[in-house]
Amino acid sequence: MSRLVLPIAVLVALSGCKEQKAEAPPPVRPVLTATVALEEARIFGPFAGTVQPRYESQLGFRIGGRIVARDVFVGDQVAKGTRLAALDPTVQQFALVRARADVADAQAQVKNASAAEGRQRILFENNSAVTQAQLDGAVANRDTADARLAQAKAALQKATDELGYATLTAGFDGVVTSWSAEVGQVIPAGQVVVSVARPDVREAVVDIPDDLIGELPKDIEFTVRLQEVPEVTARARVREIGPLAEASTRTRRVRMSLIDPPDGFRLGNTVTVAFERPVSPRFPVPSTAVVEDDGHAAVWVVAPDGRTINRREVTILEREEGRAFVGTGLKAGEKVAVAGVHGFTEGQAVRLPETGL
Repeated sequence: MSRLVLPIAVLVALSGCKEQKAEAPPPVRPVLTATVALEEARIFGPFAGTVQPRYESQLGFRIGGRIVARDVFVGDQVAKGTRLAALDPTVQQFALVRARADVADAQAQVKNASAAEGRQRILFENNSAVTQAQLDGAVANRDTADARLAQAKAALQKATDELGYATLTAGFDGVVTSWSAEVGQVIPAGQVVVSVARPDVREAVVDIPDDLIGELPKDIEFTVRLQEVPEVTARARVREIGPLAEASTRTRRVRMSLIDPPDGFRLGNTVTVAFERPVSPRFPVPSTAVVEDDGHAAVWVVAPDGRTINRREVTILEREEGRAFVGTGLKAGEKVAVAGVHGFTEGQAVRLPETGL
């Protein structure tokens, strides 16, 4: 009997060893992480925009006609009074000649009427055969002639002005920013032909999402950088916020006055606009990294060797869409899990995909 029991005990012991050898180690779980960085200032922006003139005039002829001359092109610097374009003045020249002739005729009529009135008045005062009615008629004729002369002079002034309107000139020193008509084109009165801007007063124009407009602080100086040369900067203050959001982009146009911009800020340059606001030290992390149990917040921190992960309680200062700001519990440079945080266990073996650990 004892001889039979011993082999059975040996077999049981051997089977137990095989079961222990068959137990596989827990799998190494890949983990998606984000590296923690200390934030001591909140950056509003950056937003892309352009340098534009604050004052820009869209100019057109005050009369209609056919364009016969174009003297400037986009980008040209112009001085006040510089001719920009001209219309065919033939019709206006004819009108001026006629108006001058009408004035000469009216002046002759006034001269004749005044002489006739003078003769009638002398005869009336000498008790000659001139009645009061006849004298009054002579006075009326002279008044009518005077009125016609005034009318003719007004028509002459109008004809002179319209001849001048056939020439389009710059009203101030500036730069040509656009041109919308060509030589030979017949245009109506008032149609925009050319735009001239004052380059001395410049501003940054940016489109900011409508939901961020409420966060736009007042009396804050923004930093404006040239995209081509980021080292070239200027300061700017908000001058105007568009009252309505653009329907397709849901952004509002914001105009910022540039404060003593350097010469590098030329009209049309692309810029970025932002400002920094000091805040209490914090560590921004994705909201998906935070686990909350019974009012306590925690994150899963990967060990320095990247092989294990551990839970660590933290304090949350504030939240915004997609992010949480940790006040205490983290250090700069640490890696926190940002996905699958509810499936980890303390000390679990993990692998960082980017390092292959």
